[in-house]
Amino acid sequence: MTLLPAVALASASSSPWILRTSPLEIATSPAKVSKLYFSPLSSTSSCLRVVCRGESQPADLKFVLHHALDSSGIDTTHAREARKGFLSQIEKLTIIERETSISVNRRVDLGKTALYIAAEDDSLVSHSSVPLPVDSFIDRLYDLSMCFCSDCSSSLRSSPEKFLDSLEKYLYVKKGFRRSTGGNPLDTRALYLHSVLTHRSGSSAMLSLIYSEILKVLRLWSLLDFDCEVYFPHDRYGLPKGYHKQKSVESDQPHIMTTQTFLQEILRNLKETFWPFQNDPTKSSFLRAADAANCIDRSSTAEQSGFQLASAKAAQHRLDRGVWTSVGFGDMRRALSAGERLILLESDPKELRDYSILLYHCGFYEQSLQYLKFYMDKKSSSLQKQPTDKFSNMEEDAVEKLMTRLNLISMEDGWSKPSHVRNFLGNNSEPW
Repeated sequence: MTLLPAVALASASSSPWILRTSPLEIATSPAKVSKLYFSPLSSTSSCLRVVCRGESQPADLKFVLHHALDSSGIDTTHAREARKGFLSQIEKLTIIERETSISVNRRVDLGKTALYIAAEDDSLVSHSSVPLPVDSFIDRLYDLSMCFCSDCSSSLRSSPEKFLDSLEKYLYVKKGFRRSTGGNPLDTRALYLHSVLTHRSGSSAMLSLIYSEILKVLRLWSLLDFDCEVYFPHDRYGLPKGYHKQKSVESDQPHIMTTQTFLQEILRNLKETFWPFQNDPTKSSFLRAADAANCIDRSSTAEQSGFQLASAKAAQHRLDRGVWTSVGFGDMRRALSAGERLILLESDPKELRDYSILLYHCGFYEQSLQYLKFYMDKKSSSLQKQPTDKFSNMEEDAVEKLMTRLNLISMEDGWSKPSHVRNFLGNNSEPW
């Protein structure tokens, strides 16, 4: 077996998140791990090839999460079904639909899409024997529209301004929906539609979705006779509100959520919330993960505070012990899940890069290298001007160092994994 250079081996073996397969599997077939995740696709497999718009299909780029959990003895049946539901919705996205406002979009059922996202994550962390009842929560959305019609029937025949005022009083006063400020890191319920419908506290994206779903139902019933748009707040405290589009001003345009931007918003919120590296909020998610992998030149960055260094060490220590859901230290499963769905959504190519570095930390070096190469190919073929600010330069330098390290690891015969493996994927956890 070819010996790995000392620096690369030390970096790889010190990675704090390594997949655990069963001891018997490792002992009997060291090469079985890499083959497992690249088996041919079947009709029941959720290990999906990645295809980007306008690009030829890359060779054997497949997702890892569900197969990795299966190998750890976790049943992913419900998670796979939820992923299929998510795919069944986003495959309806055309170029036009992606740019259509959420308040008028009809091809993609955004309520169901958000609930399929919640159903997959629920299955990943709760290991429940029953799936999240998506249809029941769809009924709750429908009931909100029904109750508004019965409680505020007189406003349906009033002016647009009075109608919208009645709708907002109904949602935010009578029904008690409120904006979650994100001050409590434990309360991730604000990011999932079923929890928001239950607890009445949600992110701006979830509240915008509920608002727009009521408007869509009223349109289908021919009870909305003016062009209504939803104003999406970009501050921390504002509530989504409706406005008469014919009376809108140019400054309203950045606050209109399209189907594409909405789905990206909820998935990136999940990805950022559950990203396992939370020690320095001034850096991007990728830079924090690259820093943990020693892919950043520390001399080129500002000196870290004692609190940041202590937080980073505490995060690594907890994750080394398999504690992966602690406050402020993320959740690798849900971060991977959000990353895979963002890639399926065909959003920013940087999602390929971010997914790659998570796979590196998990010990999936071969797959990590493939996604990183695909990101580099996408970036080199892009006609968009690349940013040249300080952090962008640091990110690209980290990408080059990660690529070099993964190429060195690939020289090791059979892509050998470190002798010690940690179980961050196989641990049981309380649901949120």
